[in-house]
Amino acid sequence: METPGRIAATPDALDFTVENVEKALHQLYYDPNIENKNLAQKWLMQAQVSPQAWQFCWALLSPDKVPEIQYFGASALHTKISRYWSDIPTDQYESLKTQLFSQIACFSSGSKMVLTRLCVALASLALNTMPEAWPGAVAEMVRVFQEEGGGVDGRARCLALLELRLPQYRKGQVRGALGREWGSVCPLLQQLLRRADSPGAVKARVLRCLSSWVLLDVPLNESEGLVHDCFSALPDPELFDTAVEAIVNAISQPDSQRYVNTLLKLVPQVLALQEQLREAVQNGDMETCHGICRIAVTLGENHSRTLLEQVDHWQSFLALVNMIMFCTGIPGHYPVNETTSSLTLTFWYTLQDEIMSFESDKQAVYLQVYRPVYFQLVDVLLHKAQFPSDQEYASWSSDEKEQFRIYRVDISDTLMYVYEMLGAELLSNLYDKLGRLLTNAEQPTSWQHTEALLYGFQSIAETIDVNYSDVIPGLIGLIPRININNVQLADTVMFTIGALAEWLADHPVMLSSVLPLVLQALGNPDLSVSSVSTLKKICRECKYDLPPYATNIVAVSQEVLIKQIHKTSQCMWLMQALGFLLSALPVEDILRNLHSLITPYIQQLEKLADETPNPSNKLAIIHILGLLSNLFTTLDISKQDDESADGSAPPVKTAPPPPGPNPVVVVLQQVFALIQTVLSKWLNDSQVVEAVCAIFEKSVKTLLHEFAPMVSQLSEMLGQMYSTIPQASALDLTRQMVHIFASETDHFPPIKALFELVTSVTLSIFQQGRGSSRATAVPGLESGFSSQPSE
Repeated sequence: METPGRIAATPDALDFTVENVEKALHQLYYDPNIENKNLAQKWLMQAQVSPQAWQFCWALLSPDKVPEIQYFGASALHTKISRYWSDIPTDQYESLKTQLFSQIACFSSGSKMVLTRLCVALASLALNTMPEAWPGAVAEMVRVFQEEGGGVDGRARCLALLELRLPQYRKGQVRGALGREWGSVCPLLQQLLRRADSPGAVKARVLRCLSSWVLLDVPLNESEGLVHDCFSALPDPELFDTAVEAIVNAISQPDSQRYVNTLLKLVPQVLALQEQLREAVQNGDMETCHGICRIAVTLGENHSRTLLEQVDHWQSFLALVNMIMFCTGIPGHYPVNETTSSLTLTFWYTLQDEIMSFESDKQAVYLQVYRPVYFQLVDVLLHKAQFPSDQEYASWSSDEKEQFRIYRVDISDTLMYVYEMLGAELLSNLYDKLGRLLTNAEQPTSWQHTEALLYGFQSIAETIDVNYSDVIPGLIGLIPRININNVQLADTVMFTIGALAEWLADHPVMLSSVLPLVLQALGNPDLSVSSVSTLKKICRECKYDLPPYATNIVAVSQEVLIKQIHKTSQCMWLMQALGFLLSALPVEDILRNLHSLITPYIQQLEKLADETPNPSNKLAIIHILGLLSNLFTTLDISKQDDESADGSAPPVKTAPPPPGPNPVVVVLQQVFALIQTVLSKWLNDSQVVEAVCAIFEKSVKTLLHEFAPMVSQLSEMLGQMYSTIPQASALDLTRQMVHIFASETDHFPPIKALFELVTSVTLSIFQQGRGSSRATAVPGLESGFSSQPSE
């Protein structure tokens, strides 16, 4: 025969006969030429989906053919049934079914791979004909395969029915029809699982089959015996994973909580796994730990309320809770030595929710039992949150460190949640432990232990109002006693102080205890995020108590900015912190500090503005403009509560402004000509223009009507910018200006002129269409940017 590729080249060559298929298969398996193999494969794929496949597939299954040919026949049959079902006339369903049963019987003692494909084909046939054409499909399959003298052994029966695993996306009517067939399947699965001579591979298939069937909402009490058999399979390492999956699927079905008696029988079966769990822990067998934990957590998480309500069995449920506690506290560091403990965290949320949802008298009873459990949980979680030794941590990959960081965040969230149940007593508990740790001179303290306790405080204080807590003064007093000899510990100290910023605002006398620590940390690049964010929180919350410390804070901040210790985003935060700080000072002090703070950057900007534009000085210009923007974002001398720099709408000012122009306006007027010079060289760079507009937009949002002295010159500059190269940032700033000043008589003329110009330019762009995105240049633009415009 010619190669299939050559046959396909002639009009009558697509002759998908038995002979040609066999030759193509021979070529696919034995031809050394890879190109010929590829051609054969392509031809065979066409053959498999051709109408002739219905004829040749049965011939290829003949007992005298080799298994490779028989396998192709069975595969072609499955393809036709599963993908081309609509081609089969309704009156041929019965004969197709009979032929398949017959072939499966023939292959029961033949090639396993061919038998499997035939079983898959039969399963596909059943799914396509249920429930209308073949309503009792599963029952009939079971009956036929169990008939005595049928010549089909247990393995074959198993294969045929175990391939009938329904994909979850199947239509509801087929799911429902299959669900009603459970009574036929269940005895067969039990028989295969319990037979001593059933091979491991068959049992594994039974377990996988069970996993699929229980997803059809099989009532838990009807699968109870099989679930028990799954527990019996757990000691077998080859069956362990599939048994776990089957148990988890069975007990997590939505309606399984209706079967209280069955659930109560499951609890001792789960508790009986504790010895296997302990052995797995001792042997470092993470997979077994993981599987057993999944079973315990699934039972606890899905059925907490049901099991809590069975008050006569409270001790067995408490034992299950303690088993899950063991899993939470499993030895080793996540994710390097263990991966199980993270599975349990959602359970603790669920159990707490259920306990707190009972009416008060019942709740009191449950709290008596479970509050001690949750105090123990806090200890376990803080132990799990501890860092490993410095040497071990250094050996971790960056991915492992990141997973551990996320794990600690999950623990933090859990602790915050647990606080709702345990309340102030939890903070007292943590404080007592930390106090004993830091005041015990005889016993050396590991930094990891101290850090974990502080992390617990921080987790709660970040989101819970702790102002009323009587242990916070003691905690603030303990912090300076901590021997901070480690980056992770220092980070947590910083974040803890930051979490207590609101408390410090109400207790300013304690600022002197912690502020020196923050300023010292500011000079350490490894503590960049924690130290800068903490200083920003303190400056925001405590600004009216900071004037005595202002000189020191500004000096330290200037030093770290000049030394370029921090990355760009932290530099911006630091400027926001200084804006908050300066807001509370007298105007003359603000101006003096602004002068010393900004002068080095203005000098640098003047130098950059003279240089020929290039990528390097562009980044430097954007950085300096960003620093000024962030400073002006929070520098607000109004006596109102200020807001964070999140860009939300500014508050309405009611306090009268101090005499004279606002310090921000003074600075902007001084640098206005320099900004124009920068723009004249960078007007076609949207990022630089955006950075320039940001300075004015942040200032307008913060100052509101105090920005008035700048309205005329800024309106003129905006008009020139937008006329030359229209850009979105200029449009946004124009909108802000119009919004605030359009209704003020004194400022109406420049605002009106700006609005008309922007409207005109924008309309001309639309009229020009897509051909040009640039309006005609306005004469005199360059001179407008190179000299101070008139007031």
